Amino acid sequence: MLDKWVRRRALFLRLEVYAHVEVENRNLVKLSEQAPEIRNGDLLLFRGHGMVSRLIAVAGRSQYTHAARAVWWGDMLFCCEVRELKGGRAVTLESQVRKYAGFIDVFEANPSRRWKNYDRSGAVRYMRRLAGCDYGYLGVMKAALQYLPLWRFLVRPDMNDKKRTSQPPFCSQACAMADRLGGGVDPVPHLADRVTEPGDLARSPFYRYRFTLAEV
Repeated sequence: MLDKWVRRRALFLRLEVYAHVEVENRNLVKLSEQAPEIRNGDLLLFRGHGMVSRLIAVAGRSQYTHAARAVWWGDMLFCCEVRELKGGRAVTLESQVRKYAGFIDVFEANPSRRWKNYDRSGAVRYMRRLAGCDYGYLGVMKAALQYLPLWRFLVRPDMNDKKRTSQPPFCSQACAMADRLGGGVDPVPHLADRVTEPGDLARSPFYRYRFTLAEV
């Protein structure tokens, strides 16, 4: 019994570390003040704060549990995403900040325009077209499996984006596909879109952290 308690406590502490890493370095801002600084197609990474979210964070070796894109429609800023239980959709970013205040980090796509051939408008159009699609539950399960020790030993890393799949995308897969297929730049070139997790996007040099949306 004691050994079981120790193992559970060790897992909980590990989850706590992933969930709170680098929080002290965040630039907390109001959406109403910084919205003009958010560009069409910028990356939105969400940090979950429940037990399920913590488990996802550990599986993806990151604090991030969901990915979406900021999209402007006229003078209204939306969050375009493929979310579990919802599928592909577009909701106002304000509504998401009210729900997840302090847990949405904004990353600039193509910082300093280092990738000259990047088509930002094309990436946004691709993300918009995903509205109404189903959520890729099978895909996210496969992506999580690749980090299990035994699975990693038996299966080679999936780096081939040319393989076709009939499965709908999950959140970070959709974001990677939007930049690769719509924008012309692969944000994680040594990893297939279908196994790309939010943490992989956060570590990519194609995105740069700007600020955290702490309130409306």
